[in-house]
Amino acid sequence: MRIRSTIFILCLLLLLSFVPSGFQQSTSANESEKTVYVIPVHETVEKGLLAFINRSIEEAEEMNAELVILDLNTPGGAVDAASDIAKSVTSTHIPLIAFVNKQALSAGAYIALSADEIYMTPGSTMGSAAIIDQQGNAAGEKAESFWLAAMKSAAELNDRDPIYAMAMADKDIDLPKLNAGKGELLTLTPTQALDVGYSEGTFNNLDELLVHLNVENHTIVQSEVSISESIARFITHPVVVPILLSLGSLGLILELYSPGFGIPGFVGISSLLLFFYGHTVAGLAGMEALLLFVVGFILLVIELFVPGGILGIIGLAAILTSVFISTESIELAAISVLIAFLVCIIVSVLLFKVFGKKVKLFDRLILKDSTHTDQGYVSTVNRIDLIGREGKALTPLRPSGTAVFADEYVDVVTEGVYLAENTSVKIVKVEGARVVVREISKLEE
Repeated sequence: MRIRSTIFILCLLLLLSFVPSGFQQSTSANESEKTVYVIPVHETVEKGLLAFINRSIEEAEEMNAELVILDLNTPGGAVDAASDIAKSVTSTHIPLIAFVNKQALSAGAYIALSADEIYMTPGSTMGSAAIIDQQGNAAGEKAESFWLAAMKSAAELNDRDPIYAMAMADKDIDLPKLNAGKGELLTLTPTQALDVGYSEGTFNNLDELLVHLNVENHTIVQSEVSISESIARFITHPVVVPILLSLGSLGLILELYSPGFGIPGFVGISSLLLFFYGHTVAGLAGMEALLLFVVGFILLVIELFVPGGILGIIGLAAILTSVFISTESIELAAISVLIAFLVCIIVSVLLFKVFGKKVKLFDRLILKDSTHTDQGYVSTVNRIDLIGREGKALTPLRPSGTAVFADEYVDVVTEGVYLAENTSVKIVKVEGARVVVREISKLEE
């Protein structure tokens, strides 16, 4: 039953990659009709969003759309994702408009500047594009220099004054005209953007913008995020990645130390499959990453039966490599792997040390049987009956050797002295398997 459930989940994940991108696109207009293609760019900018935008632009080009509109409402996100999105925006031959519908901050501002024209809604904002690292701190000088040059190039691409784009990323630029002094990043309001040439107009909503552009009678195609793309955007989120890796690692560790295949293994495999599935849909990982992971896992399993350790090291290296090449940055991968490692240690200690005796789930994992003397289990026979018996050393005792007592041969040890062969000895002490003898002449003295 468990195996069938696993196969069902695998098939379901495979089918999700073939789910249509959106129902509205399937009912789009005939190629002969004039079409405006609207792409929503909402929430955080990350690699999952990149896959969605690339697919949407391709569909717009296949429809021979006259215009593409990016409906922007984002607080920003990953710089590399924004850079790739901007490349897609500037490479299409279709005129493209950015409609700032509430906010286009940080990476969102960069995407907006890459568009041919920019329009805004009342009360919206655009700017505040400082680059920060994963911990929320200011990035290094090289990263800041790169981002400043990218913002400048995006502005110059459409004949906008680059000083304002640079002021969005550099708080040391002074702009008295906008009452924006040093010490704060520039964030433009609709009025300010219109004054400095960073906006072509302000409209209450998308419908008003379409009327202004004289395309309200065109067929409006609203791109929709497919199920697979939604899953990919969720799975590739920096917070979700370490959770999936932690569940995957912990589940497999528990499964390796339990007979058969159960819940821990199912959770572990499902988590890791989701990780690779989401990153594959987002365009971050290819089949080589999944293949590398499978090979690594097989080597770890073989290591349980083959001594040496080499296969285990190679398998672990293969798994870590598959994770690193699947994420959008080495830093994010390192942080995720470290978190997963710490979680595995902490949870393993809690499960086995604290809850091991209380949770029945671990009855298969923990050996609870013990042997007792009253049950007939004896590790060593304590020959107390030998005490006082006399005999002779068959071998030199240095201090251990063999002595004979009547017809019984016994391994004995002296009290630290050397005794020659045929020396008369007497057993004076028995401690488990340790039989202590002393020279009889010494006893008589």
